[in-house]
Amino acid sequence: MATTAETPVSAATAATAATAATAATTATTAAGATETAPPTTATTPAATALPRVPIPPRGVDYRGKLVLAPMVRSGELPSRLLALHYGADLVWGPETVDHSLIGATRRVNPRTGMIEYTRQPSHAYSPANSAARNNSNDSNDNDNNEAGAAESVIYRLDPEREKGKLVFQLGTSDAERAVAAARVVAADVAGIDVNAGCPKPFSMLGGMGAALLRAPEKLAGILEALARDITPAFGIGISVKIRLLETPAETEALVRRLVRTGITGLTVHCRTTPMRPRERAVRGQLAMIRRVCHEAGVACLMNGDVESRDHADLLVREFGVDGAMIATAAEKNPSCFRSRADGGLAAWPEVARRYLRFAMEVENRAANTKYLLAQIIPGKALAYRDVQRGRSYSDFAQALECDEEMRAMAREADRVLGLGEFEPKRGPKQKNKQQQKGQQGEQPSGQQQESKKRKRGQDEEEEREGGEGGGEGGEQQAKAKDESAKRPEVAAEPAPVAAPAAIAV
Repeated sequence: MATTAETPVSAATAATAATAATAATTATTAAGATETAPPTTATTPAATALPRVPIPPRGVDYRGKLVLAPMVRSGELPSRLLALHYGADLVWGPETVDHSLIGATRRVNPRTGMIEYTRQPSHAYSPANSAARNNSNDSNDNDNNEAGAAESVIYRLDPEREKGKLVFQLGTSDAERAVAAARVVAADVAGIDVNAGCPKPFSMLGGMGAALLRAPEKLAGILEALARDITPAFGIGISVKIRLLETPAETEALVRRLVRTGITGLTVHCRTTPMRPRERAVRGQLAMIRRVCHEAGVACLMNGDVESRDHADLLVREFGVDGAMIATAAEKNPSCFRSRADGGLAAWPEVARRYLRFAMEVENRAANTKYLLAQIIPGKALAYRDVQRGRSYSDFAQALECDEEMRAMAREADRVLGLGEFEPKRGPKQKNKQQQKGQQGEQPSGQQQESKKRKRGQDEEEEREGGEGGGEGGEQQAKAKDESAKRPEVAAEPAPVAAPAAIAV
């Protein structure tokens, strides 16, 4: 799929412009224009040559790219690898709040070769950490934790397959913290993107996400600090992801301020802050935003209801933007990054098995793997039911009718992560707690269960912003919910614990 990944989305735009210029020349000649009167379209490029912000030596140019959006849960490493496999040009990781990253430890997992950023968990003796402690082959775990608890992985990346293609999205509301957090990961990523679009209270109450849209000078100050301190030191670019404001005039004023901060790219999610994912994207301001970005030499990407590579090509031609970002469609089937000419959408069994392989290769948390498989597998398929009942990688492999090689991989993943047959037995204290929970009240009625199911589905949709919000701001919250699962897992990823304020964002 390398050819697909390297195909510039904007190439079609250039070809269309050239065709239009030829057509205009022919039409002018047919109308009787003199030989000395050159066609207007032929002189336009020279007369309106636009600047381009220089791309740092290790940075990436967003022009001509189709990219994976930052998403809650769906932006973890195996999802990014799957998107790259099917032709994504770049991938955004899930937003990580600055508090959680400052003070984190970088290590290379000796089993997988993945780079992991870790920190001491808030609950050092939870069942998950007990499993990790008992099953880990990494001697650094105990070296770094005097209490003997396994560290929590807050961010994981692949130094080979994601090299030059991973953009790290940062949640922040303070320039100094933003720089401190960016320094931790800058050497391992191709760019730093500031989240200024999340509408969730989790993010906005901390002054992050969409709250920054109402504080343009603060947002500009964060971007300027990153461009001043991170770009020269690490050779990567800085970008920002925003939402629309209520009026074109407000949006234009914001964008004009942001493109003067030294950023190399700006992504606009074509919804306002109050809009929910189920509401269709609004593209009426997109041409104006693209024009302002281009006048400053900044690349402009669009996000919002982009369905596939072929659909992105059409939108790029229509609005003249430099590229597009896919979220919800990629969560359901990442082969949407593949054009029809290269095969189009793959069948869900192929996608699900390939995702499972990536998840096992990188030791992804089983709860996250289960969640993503549930997005990929159709709800009416038998495998969907079996995956939902599964508690281990062996269960997932059986549900997907994997071959013997993958079943052996699944058993080894279970051994390392303490799942299934390798799950540590609960102690008497834990059993008593379980019994007490079971004795509290009667089981809810069928009507109550159905109501809870609907509420849970609505909550999940809001958390990931339908994918099209980039799922920004809710990642720490979603990870905390994943950790509530009753089975042990190695990579427990709680909400930030370095500073109490981080938990409120």
